[in-house]
Amino acid sequence: MNIDIKGIVIIVGNYGSGKTETAVNLAAKSRQGGKAVKIADLDLVNPYFRTREARIFLEDLGVEVVLPDKRYIHADLPILAPAVAGMIQQPAELTILDAGGDDVGVTVLAALGDFLSKQRVHMVQVINPFRPFTETIEGCIQIKEEIEASSKLKITGLVSNANLIDETTPEHIYHGYRFIKKVSDETGLPIEFITASSQMIPKLDMEKFHCPVLTIDRQLVFPWTSN
Repeated sequence: MNIDIKGIVIIVGNYGSGKTETAVNLAAKSRQGGKAVKIADLDLVNPYFRTREARIFLEDLGVEVVLPDKRYIHADLPILAPAVAGMIQQPAELTILDAGGDDVGVTVLAALGDFLSKQRVHMVQVINPFRPFTETIEGCIQIKEEIEASSKLKITGLVSNANLIDETTPEHIYHGYRFIKKVSDETGLPIEFITASSQMIPKLDMEKFHCPVLTIDRQLVFPWTSN
């Protein structure tokens, strides 16, 4: 089952949800599938796991990567590249905006409201049920409402990114799928896709999933960890 998501897609989620890894892999797999893809790094809060860390990998695939000005590329400052507004006005077949985590990180989206209001926008919430604050349905809904209030946009879909990094087992992925279905039932939001690492895919019974599965090849590491 292919992931059929197009247009402007904003990836949001709480810290530790894996939203940036999801955004990077969605961009990469979509480009490899033949789509024209642009991605913008709007994470101006979190100093780790930013899309910009995967810039070379993405550009080598032919993905257009939009980052803040080079002078501020490692700064935690509210600086928006003019190109971000341009890519919203002239989106590619798939244009991904990797927003910051939680309600604080997505405030930058409100600053882009005039541009986003003129386009059809999908905003998907990435959920890892093994992270603090999203281990319960109520916690996921609270995060959703906080993000919507700060961004002044509505979340339109859900993504399960259930994992414990190297300790992940197939049951963790199955649990994440069952969990995201409950969140979907409570919110009325569709499940866009779930994720699983390339190492985990051969171990999974894909018949258990009634939604697309995005294969994750880890591109981002902590700065104190070697590749």
